[in-house]
Amino acid sequence: MRTTAVLSRDPAAGFAVEPVDIDEPLAGEILVRIVAAGICHTDLVTRRAGSADRPVLLGHEGAGVVESVGPQVRGVRPGDHVVLTFRHCGACANCVAGRPAYCARSVVLNQFGRRAHAAPRVRHAGGPVLDGFFGQSSFAGYALSTADNTIVVDPSIDLAVAAPFGCGFQTGAGAVLNALRPGPGAWLVVYGAGAVGMAAVLAAATMPEVRVAVVETSPVRRELATALGAEVAVDPAEGPTVARLRELTGGGATHALDTTGIPSVLADALATLGTGATVVAVGLGRGTPPIDVSDLVLHGKTIRGCLEGDSVPAEFIPRLLDLYAAGQFPADRLIGRYRHTEIETALADQRAGRIVKPVLTW
Repeated sequence: MRTTAVLSRDPAAGFAVEPVDIDEPLAGEILVRIVAAGICHTDLVTRRAGSADRPVLLGHEGAGVVESVGPQVRGVRPGDHVVLTFRHCGACANCVAGRPAYCARSVVLNQFGRRAHAAPRVRHAGGPVLDGFFGQSSFAGYALSTADNTIVVDPSIDLAVAAPFGCGFQTGAGAVLNALRPGPGAWLVVYGAGAVGMAAVLAAATMPEVRVAVVETSPVRRELATALGAEVAVDPAEGPTVARLRELTGGGATHALDTTGIPSVLADALATLGTGATVVAVGLGRGTPPIDVSDLVLHGKTIRGCLEGDSVPAEFIPRLLDLYAAGQFPADRLIGRYRHTEIETALADQRAGRIVKPVLTW
């Protein structure tokens, strides 16, 4: 199948839109005509660390329509509208326990996982393309996926809105709804109002009597966060946030979410918590946070990590899309749509804070 793809040839250079050939689906594979694909921070981080000596095809927030399926595919049919997400084996202890994001084979399946068959999935100019990112590589007009990462959704849902639910929106919303689970009267502090943080704000707005504070440097995103349900948005550039937030929350937040991956921010989130409270970290950063161990122990605080919102995608993504359809999770307000040929413009707009979540369309 000839189509166009957004390729990375050199981590230091821009993306290139070039023709590629996508193979027909073999056993266990699903060919999806991509309608839209969100750009996630993970795509950009992986690109910077990726190979410079051959084209790399990224993209792991794809959404589209099933074109055809190979033998042994069950539960997905041509014509289905689908959201693509991360892969998992379905058989290891974590998968069986309902924690597929922590699948024992996650790295093998999601980090440019090899095809079970000899033929390349994607070719450019006759040579193979490094693909299989999150089992989809959806920065192209077509993608090959498998049943474990292909979620059938209501065909009435706008696929450009649905695409980021495959990772970013699922991560932020799941951190709140599945991991933190704040109850009535809770104070949640969200650090970082990018796509993941904004999804957390939207998720908290669906819970009764949960108050939200956001810590964010961008004035445009602070304004949007308050419009979407945050009670207050704090600019960390104005000075240390811990004392301000502890006063605002009446002695300390009950829950916090760090989306930044910055060690010092995670330390601030912990210090902002009240007794017995929890902070969840979803940002993939480096370094060691300067944590006061006495504060952690004496006040019974908890720090925990969370991947992909601790979700079971086949259940959680349709649940979130139901909330969107009901007007309770207005994810469309976070999205900027761009033709896939405009990827550099999309990235520039995101860096400038003009949009929260860029979505490429085919």
